Amino acid sequence: MNQLNLFESWGRVVIRRRRSILVTGVIGVLFGVVWGTGVIGQLQGAGGFNAPNSASQTESALATSAFGRDAGDVVVLYSSATKSVHSSAFQSAVTSTMAKLPRADVLSSATYWSTGSSQFVSANAHETFAVLEMKGSNDDDRQNSYDAIKADLNAPGLSTSVGGLVPTDESLSNQTTKDIRRAESLSFPILLILLLLIFGSLTAAGLPLAIGAVGILGSFTALRVLALFTPISIFSANVTTIMGLGLAIDYGLFMVSRFREELHRQPTVEEAVVRTVATAGRTVMFSGITVAISVASLMLFPELFLRSMGYGGVLTVLVDMLAALTVMPALLFLLGPRVNSMRIRKAIKRPPVAVESGRWYQMATRVMRRPVAYMVVIVVILLALGSPFLHAVWGGADATALPLGSAPRIVTQTLNHDFPNNPSTPIEAIVKFNGPIKGSSTRQAELSTYVKQLAGVPGVTGTQLTGVRGDIARVDTGYASNPNSPTSESIVKDVRAIANPAGAQVFVGGQTAELVDTLSSMGSVLPWMLLVMGLATFVMLFLAFGSVVLPLKAIVMNVLSLSVMFGVLVWIFQEGHLSGFFSFTANGTLNPSTPILMFAVMFGLSMDYEVFLLSRIREHYLASRDNATSIAVGLQRTGGIITSAAALLVIVVGPFSLSSVSFTKLMGVGMIVALVVDASIIRVVLVPATMKLMGRVNWWAPGPLRRLHERIGLGEGESSNAPNSSASPVSELVTS
Repeated sequence: MNQLNLFESWGRVVIRRRRSILVTGVIGVLFGVVWGTGVIGQLQGAGGFNAPNSASQTESALATSAFGRDAGDVVVLYSSATKSVHSSAFQSAVTSTMAKLPRADVLSSATYWSTGSSQFVSANAHETFAVLEMKGSNDDDRQNSYDAIKADLNAPGLSTSVGGLVPTDESLSNQTTKDIRRAESLSFPILLILLLLIFGSLTAAGLPLAIGAVGILGSFTALRVLALFTPISIFSANVTTIMGLGLAIDYGLFMVSRFREELHRQPTVEEAVVRTVATAGRTVMFSGITVAISVASLMLFPELFLRSMGYGGVLTVLVDMLAALTVMPALLFLLGPRVNSMRIRKAIKRPPVAVESGRWYQMATRVMRRPVAYMVVIVVILLALGSPFLHAVWGGADATALPLGSAPRIVTQTLNHDFPNNPSTPIEAIVKFNGPIKGSSTRQAELSTYVKQLAGVPGVTGTQLTGVRGDIARVDTGYASNPNSPTSESIVKDVRAIANPAGAQVFVGGQTAELVDTLSSMGSVLPWMLLVMGLATFVMLFLAFGSVVLPLKAIVMNVLSLSVMFGVLVWIFQEGHLSGFFSFTANGTLNPSTPILMFAVMFGLSMDYEVFLLSRIREHYLASRDNATSIAVGLQRTGGIITSAAALLVIVVGPFSLSSVSFTKLMGVGMIVALVVDASIIRVVLVPATMKLMGRVNWWAPGPLRRLHERIGLGEGESSNAPNSSASPVSELVTS
């Protein structure tokens, strides 16, 4: 049995079992609504961005075991236009507020009056702050402790703003959730209207939404099961929603358009469904596996945020793919010609026209007349647009990602501007000797020398020995730069480069050290992620098309497309161009977590479009062996589908660019750029130009690999049903 017959057989199995499949699908959807949607309450709502088992995490664990937690979980900024911090009224207001906080939620608090440190007093002496350590063994527990006391932090007669790690995480999570809900409320009505216009029929337009519902609810259910065994970030729900709907639209467009074609060709509805599964269904399977592998590469990262995105993305892709290969064919068989019912335009019932008259066919023909000119001009433009990425500067996310008026951002900016030495975010070093420090003049001398060496590091504004217990000492180092800036990262590296005291180990931690470790962790894993994605994509496309050239070409096309996305992100969000238009404040860096996530998702979606296009080109090439005509026919059959799918996904992610959180805005803008470039330039112009130049080389593979593909490949075989050059275009879906 050849591979085509294998998929035809699957189509007949689905038809025979259609009632069981649809009943199972309905039960799965109901279970997902009742139980699966409860996954939100089971996911980790805060943290997950730092590298586990890093030097900074080791430092934090040692510091906690020796001195208890001394983290600035909550920073409360108090100010007065008339009162000085040194006045009794100011002191009474702050200290009485701190005294009333319940010890069940607040383990410790530090103020100017409890420490006597001038670092707690601003330059104008009208501002001070309190640092609170919240009870809890993890981020979620500390968040709950903060929620219990945040209404009690206002000091009488003083202006109060609350910031710090816990309030910032809470504000980012809440604002992101709010923005996503707003995005959904804005995009869904437009999406429904556009789906109706593209399909021309309410019945057909509802099919991708049905697959999307199955995919999203199914992945929610699977995520909740997975959350019983491993921590998962709440942000995974976001990628589940975006990818679930986006891929459902892609698969729905491809399956429905092919089914409409086959209804005109095949003698029965059953044969139309079987042929749809054998062609479009096969493409969906390859696309789904390729996208799943791309997103699965995120699981290589130890950071919970990225791993969780991998979990959510893979589950969504697999559920969407399964629904498209089971539920969709069953629905198509039951509907038959009624797939065009409740139509809003008559064009979907017209007989198909000759493929040569289609606008996508004519565009491909024009491109292939001058392939070198098109290719050179477009590649130069794409490389120029991507060139800002060569100057990318990586940094951390902080409260500056929030809107201007948010309290955590106000606190962060005030501390950086009005208080010296970053008193709430010092570089913290734990020095562990091989014996007790007190009572040993040698160890004390070594420690004193080490502290003096720290003070001499360029950029350091002061050092302080803040604790000694047994064989462990803690040293805090101040600095003037922003904790998430490259300058501060350089200071941490210089601090770590200082020789350890004799007979001691040194572990450097703190907010900036955590950023340095996270960037190092991501940088070490990123090449492996790229290697896995590249090899897996190459193998899958080779199995699909029997060529070693097309997979390499596809990878290069994707890299060109995504380079533009990253270049635009650097130009806008790092360098600050158009910051007024997009309403955000650039801090000169990019947090790498979001671009890495975007790379995995957009690489997969771009390959999705590539598989669609190459599948139709190959299908015609197997019948005609005419390279140029096959390219033009393939583009005519998929050009409208690809651009429509991209337009629909732009509607889904577009409102994210309106978010008040800068990294959510970054994701929206970047994905829009990638989708537009990929669908309008890469697939429509650059792919036809390069494939025309390569000619028959497109389908080349070494003899051993060609024979291997003949034995184990999953390429589509010859068929009497294969279309000829006069077969109908996809004019029923997107008119030419």
